[in-house]
Amino acid sequence: MITIASKVNDLYSFFEALKNEIGGTLTQNASECTLSLNNDIAKGSIRSIALEDGLTVLEFNLTSFQDIKLNIDTLVESNVNFMYCSKGKLSHTFNEDSATNTIDAFQTSIIANIISGQNVIFLERDIETVATMISVNTSHEGNNSSQWTSSLREAFIANRTEDYLYIGSYNLKIAESIKQLQCIKQEGLVRQLLTKGIVNVILALEIEHHNKDIQNLDMEPTSLTKMEIGLIAKLTEYINEYPDLDHKVENLSERVGLSAAKLQEGFKFQHGLTICEYIRSVRLTKSEELIINTDLNISEIVYSVGFTSRSYFSKIFKERYDCTPSEYKKNKLAVSA
Repeated sequence: MITIASKVNDLYSFFEALKNEIGGTLTQNASECTLSLNNDIAKGSIRSIALEDGLTVLEFNLTSFQDIKLNIDTLVESNVNFMYCSKGKLSHTFNEDSATNTIDAFQTSIIANIISGQNVIFLERDIETVATMISVNTSHEGNNSSQWTSSLREAFIANRTEDYLYIGSYNLKIAESIKQLQCIKQEGLVRQLLTKGIVNVILALEIEHHNKDIQNLDMEPTSLTKMEIGLIAKLTEYINEYPDLDHKVENLSERVGLSAAKLQEGFKFQHGLTICEYIRSVRLTKSEELIINTDLNISEIVYSVGFTSRSYFSKIFKERYDCTPSEYKKNKLAVSA
């Protein structure tokens, strides 16, 4: 096992320690560090993003060929960490003497160090692990978001005498937002603004999921297994990537080997929508992106996202955006002029 000790609050030192122990190529700028790996220890990448208001993001997207243990020193009664596993699994403990807990794919967790000044994260060999940890320093000086960080402190740190660890039920919405975070291609200020916006969405989803889990509110029971939830996640990605295809339920069912009833249960559980409602929602979102970012006319957009009727498209577009597609396009042109 490879053991790496460092402080996540000092990201540059953390990545230097990583590079010294497991090799790789380190690239960094004012706000991001990325360690790219392709050797006999690991393949993939580890990335950090430093944002304003005491927010940091740490991403793992790699397959390790040896067990890796990260001993990360942290401030007590200060940081609230939101960790989500998109693929594979990882384990966490507060120190060598406390219990080890596993976070599986599509599970979220919240970690607050109350008495232990360390988080220990285990990455198992030969398992492709995709995980994201968003850390909020609730004691950060000059925080421009003091109201919500105070709420986080009140919820997860104040009046506690023991370390806090919550591991939640499965959630695919968070996985979709994290994928958006990983797909940002822009640079400079645009990149920073997009990153901050998506990170805020992820935090909101994490907190909402935690509250529903704890209070047992609006959590529909499901008979889905972990494997079936994984198949629903793959199908979600497929629909998002190819919204223009003719997604008949029977074709989708055959694609992943689940019954139509299981598919409907999975989409209702994970998205709160039927399959048809979800496909329609994805197509509408894609159509808005095309109106904003391309010169395609409305008819071209209608058929490029998979709709077959322009009148039907205009009707449901107005229901969501409170204006017709043509009006939306005119407003977009007026703003950009």
